Amino acid sequence: MSETSGSGLGIADLSVHYGDRPAVSAVSLEVAPGEVLALAGPNGSGKSTLIRAVATDLEGTVGEVLAAGRSLGGLRPPERARLVAWMPQEEPPGDNVPLADYVDYGRYAHLARWSASSAEDRAAVATALEEVDLTALAQRGIHELSGGERQRARLARALAQDAPVLLLDEPTAHLDVGHQLDVLERVRAHARAHRRAVLIALHDLNLAARFTDRVAVLAHGRLRAVGPPSEVLSSELLAEIWGVVAEMRRDPRSGLPYLIPQLPIRPSEPARPHRGFRVHVVGGGGSGAALVRAAIERGWDVSAGVLPLFDTDSELVREFGVPAAFELPFAPIGPDALRRLDALLGTADAIVIAPFPVGPTNLANLEHLVAWTRRRPILLVDHPTGERWDYAAGRAEAVRAELLAAGALSVPDLAAALAWLSARSGRPAAAPATAVE
Repeated sequence: MSETSGSGLGIADLSVHYGDRPAVSAVSLEVAPGEVLALAGPNGSGKSTLIRAVATDLEGTVGEVLAAGRSLGGLRPPERARLVAWMPQEEPPGDNVPLADYVDYGRYAHLARWSASSAEDRAAVATALEEVDLTALAQRGIHELSGGERQRARLARALAQDAPVLLLDEPTAHLDVGHQLDVLERVRAHARAHRRAVLIALHDLNLAARFTDRVAVLAHGRLRAVGPPSEVLSSELLAEIWGVVAEMRRDPRSGLPYLIPQLPIRPSEPARPHRGFRVHVVGGGGSGAALVRAAIERGWDVSAGVLPLFDTDSELVREFGVPAAFELPFAPIGPDALRRLDALLGTADAIVIAPFPVGPTNLANLEHLVAWTRRRPILLVDHPTGERWDYAAGRAEAVRAELLAAGALSVPDLAAALAWLSARSGRPAAAPATAVE
């Protein structure tokens, strides 16, 4: 790929309304070529909306966006795509095409109508695959890749687009810790090497401090702070914006700040008495989000955990007021969290284990539930075929087998889990017409 020059990304007084509701209000930001700027903020703060408004001609948007010195207003999609590459937060892989063809989709903005890929396009695809370390899998079907490999494939497609501005919306969602570090290191290296202006939405403030040049904090659609992580991130900001009490320390080797939340974060909502059917969801990394939403839509009570703080699932349950057990990020699940978990499990009518990646720190989530197979029905939602999920040297697979041997039920997907739960609860399987946002 050729180096990209220009003035990077400029956002001036950008506002977005969904009907009468403001989602983003008068945000102004600049991202220089070669710089990585993190967008941080709680769920509902406007991070994804801001990125979509830059990437697409989003209805209800006012303000000005410049990429490499050109205004994006009124550009046709191919013209916009040559200036801005976007990796959305969620996207189904589509047909099971070879990985190289999937990455080649990023070159469509550069093709003349009815023309085939050129040598330049093929070179861009090869370079992108090399940058994300997927060259050896170029001819493998996209459905045959693991979750982490598919996430890197989506990143490669955006890199192959060869745009001066790169927008990444939660690129570490659904990834284990090792893949999170790997993806963000690759993004930072690409920005430096190719002079891309990178705007990236992240939940984890410690990752933002480690891998980005500056952090912009949004709350209720408004820009609350922007600057280097060492200047922006503080215990006071975390308490004000996220409602979390934390101690800020500095890595003695790098000098970078990192936050250690203090538990309990705030007075935990007690396990509510039964008002009806209650489901406890064990997940992490976004794996339990769809189940939590579906259960709430059906009018069931929901609890969750143990979840790491700042995780996608933990942000969701805090937003919905779902009682949950939490633990510090990257820390082993401790006795206090397990006691909280037992209190929640004791009020549940059923326990559902979402297909979350399991490593040494969260293996206790599975181990602790073995004893509960004699007390509550437990559903294990299968992991997607071919997706690696056991990062605990085979111990997670062994505990899963133990759960099944003790009476837990394996179901293939979320739909099957909801059908089973609906039959047990006496509620219809169909969700209400109005979804929970």
